[in-house]
Amino acid sequence: MTTEKQTIKHKLEEREINNLSDYATKSRFTKGRKRLEDECTLRTEFQRDRDRILHSKAFRRLKHKTQVFLSPFDDHFRTRLTHTLEVSQIGRTIARALDLNEDLVEAIALGHDLGHTPFGHCGEGVLNELVNGGFHHNIQSVRVVEVLEDLNLCRETIDGILTHTWGYKPKTPEAQVVQLADKIAYINHDIEDSIRAGIIAESDLPKDCIKYFSSIQSKRLNKMINEIVSNSVGKPTVSMSEEGWHYTTKLREWMFDNVYVDSPAKLEEKKARNVIRELFFLYTEMLKPICDESKIERIVTDYISGMTDRYAIEKYKENFIPEGFHSDKKDDYLFKLAKILN
Repeated sequence: MTTEKQTIKHKLEEREINNLSDYATKSRFTKGRKRLEDECTLRTEFQRDRDRILHSKAFRRLKHKTQVFLSPFDDHFRTRLTHTLEVSQIGRTIARALDLNEDLVEAIALGHDLGHTPFGHCGEGVLNELVNGGFHHNIQSVRVVEVLEDLNLCRETIDGILTHTWGYKPKTPEAQVVQLADKIAYINHDIEDSIRAGIIAESDLPKDCIKYFSSIQSKRLNKMINEIVSNSVGKPTVSMSEEGWHYTTKLREWMFDNVYVDSPAKLEEKKARNVIRELFFLYTEMLKPICDESKIERIVTDYISGMTDRYAIEKYKENFIPEGFHSDKKDDYLFKLAKILN
């Protein structure tokens, strides 16, 4: 039985070596983990990384973290979790088309935003102001998988998580895929959410971008993916065509001007910023009597950045909003009525 199971992993690794592009990252030749582990007899190393991320606590918390719209009541608005799943889907589509390692792409995509704060980039901005040396969610995502949850991931996966943010240089083509997939995912789904919210209309989008990509989201997304695939086939690096990137960048800049900054979607951000700031100062003071002062900022940053939107709000209410007096009596009106009317 053991031999049969080992053969399964071996077959998967052989399939990668024989079928993937020469430029693809093969799991058999991974640069490894910080700590040596017994091999899994069924899964490749990158499949193990994907599964560890998927089962992590930080991944589950993404469902209650903001993408653009803070704590939306409409079930159809994206959260940080649905954004992550869309990045994964787009990334896997590109990887499959280019014969790259889908498992590595999926692992990176699922882990790329684990360190994101509550209230999206608004929360990240507040911590960046408060923390010595600044705060960046991609670096915090690496801290989540390396320290806070100690997932002991492969170096290629960690590199992809770190470098998904623009301005970093990924070391593998799979990480390059995720870097691009992240951008085209949020541009497209943020447009759809903003139209749903009534902040913009389809007709408001830049005319030349509509002409190039289409005003229909599925066609626009498909065009962007095809621009990456057709420009990257048989090449060691993954990138979008120059023309396609021009219009993608223009669309992104338009979203910053009309949605991401000073739009109705951001009306609650001043309150959200205050929640993060007050909790940061509160927890810093609370830890002073019991912690080494040099470690307090790090502990508070880890705690707050890991919060969901609603947990941060609850903690703010608990500490800063007065509540009415509660008596020790356990009977409430429901039980009183039951006694009276039974």
